[in-house]
Amino acid sequence: ACGFASVCVCGRKRRKLTSKENFLMLNKRGDCFRLALILAMFDGPVCVCVCVFRGVMHLSGGSYGIEPLDSAPDQHLVYRLQDVTSQPRGCQTPHYEHGHDSTEVTVFLFQVRRAVLHKTHYVELLLVVDNDRVRARHRIYMQLNIRVVLVGLEIWNQQNQISTDGAAGEVLNRFTQWREKELVPRRRHDSAQLILRKNFGQTAGMAFVSTVCSRSHGGGINAFNNNLVVSFASIVAHELGHNLGMNHDDGRQCTCPTGACIMNSGATGSKNFSSCSADDFEKMILLTGGACLLNVPRPDEAYSAPYCGNRLVDFGEECDCGSEKECEEDPCCEYRTCKLKSGAQCAYGECCSNCQFLPGGTVCRASTDECDLPEFCNGSSSLCQSDVFIQNGQPCRNQEAYCYNGKCQHYDSQCQAIFGDKAKAAPELCFKEVNSKGDRFGNCGYLNNGFKKCESRNAMCGKLQCSNVQAKTVFGIEPSIISTPIAGGKCYGVDFMLGSDVPDPGMVNEGTKCGENKVCVNFECRSADVLSYDCNVQTKCHGHGVCNSNRNCHCDYGWAPPFCELSGYGGSVDSGPTWNGMSPGELGLT
Repeated sequence: ACGFASVCVCGRKRRKLTSKENFLMLNKRGDCFRLALILAMFDGPVCVCVCVFRGVMHLSGGSYGIEPLDSAPDQHLVYRLQDVTSQPRGCQTPHYEHGHDSTEVTVFLFQVRRAVLHKTHYVELLLVVDNDRVRARHRIYMQLNIRVVLVGLEIWNQQNQISTDGAAGEVLNRFTQWREKELVPRRRHDSAQLILRKNFGQTAGMAFVSTVCSRSHGGGINAFNNNLVVSFASIVAHELGHNLGMNHDDGRQCTCPTGACIMNSGATGSKNFSSCSADDFEKMILLTGGACLLNVPRPDEAYSAPYCGNRLVDFGEECDCGSEKECEEDPCCEYRTCKLKSGAQCAYGECCSNCQFLPGGTVCRASTDECDLPEFCNGSSSLCQSDVFIQNGQPCRNQEAYCYNGKCQHYDSQCQAIFGDKAKAAPELCFKEVNSKGDRFGNCGYLNNGFKKCESRNAMCGKLQCSNVQAKTVFGIEPSIISTPIAGGKCYGVDFMLGSDVPDPGMVNEGTKCGENKVCVNFECRSADVLSYDCNVQTKCHGHGVCNSNRNCHCDYGWAPPFCELSGYGGSVDSGPTWNGMSPGELGLT
């Protein structure tokens, strides 16, 4: 039987780990040893049988780490985390001083906060490990009702797929570009984290902020040289936190159970999130969406051992409502069996309501932009269809712009997002004048640790220049604003001072049309052919639809997929049925 905080070694006598001991040697006999203990997060004892054990235990009396000894592979070390000291290292995602939210926003967020945290969000995480690194996992996001589910593990055991030379920001950009091209088409996931055995000096990791659902920026890098799981868990939790909208705790009035929480800018090894992190996550969900976090990973997607009670639907389970207490509020799922209750069709998912499938044709993910497409329930599943959008390169905004990753990218809309509804793009002369300077208010990115001057042909893809602006921004972060007089008028640019490792909201968005058959990519105005748009809507979709991101026709209402040549209810083979039970004849479509 397992005993409290006791250590069992196969074939050996059990030893008690006392609170006065800093370290305890575990000797392996045979193929493996057995470690028995009661973890704070579980209701009962947990026995784990492994050959090489590395992990973190959070007990009521303190936190402990377990590591194999490099000098003696058959021995393991148990130590108190409070006794571990290391050189402080930080995240180079810069923090900034936070102003107070307006009263209206504060009241609104307070009213809906409980609703946001009450709903479980799932982060489908894909780990990429360079050929010098090892695998590990962590579960510290459960305190925010966020389940981090490993849905993919790629180990570069032959050679790295990108160069890891250079500064952390350069490696981050290479990794996210590689992810968008190689990983996104292969495996559905919300965030990818690259694990590196590398030293970036005082930088332990770097990630983009509020990009967890982004195809182009949903990722981060995590660098460390030792094998301490506590280091790995802390760094990955921190960088993933940035993807989830969390900023650094530094300089803010945060409530933290310990001296420093996970989102402190230094690598603290903490297992707690602060009140500021909870607020930041809520704001991201409320203000920018986060729809990808609502889909529950399918059993064939998760890399986890089946366990009834983990709130993940594993193989052989029909549902999983969690602990006995959590299941008391679930009318659809049986706690002990993880099976549906009598009469229930489902227990979770965007297409499940009151334990029953929603009718086919019910919108489960609405369109958010003229370049986005809606998805519909199919009437026989609790899950919404995968998110798709109009193919990149499709003209939008009356031929003035292009669709790019589900958004119609245009200068005016970008200016309005920063300066308010009356703002619009400044004249081209302003872009050329300001962005040729190569300073923080006018540039085309970074070069050799400095700002890069824009060549004249690329000026429209550098720092965004606006006119007719308000005195303050509406972005939520107060930047530095510069006004430049040009040709009898004024143009305005901003510097949010977030650093090169965070996408600057003041730069022109990728995918923006910068000329006839031209588009902004990596701060350059390039041929739109780079978007690989190959949809002839007249021939492929018979003029009655558009191509989606899977290169399938999404038909207008009145026409049927897959090629929009016959009468029907619209949609695509990817969207789910749009029908509502009426026949085409009843709608006058025959």
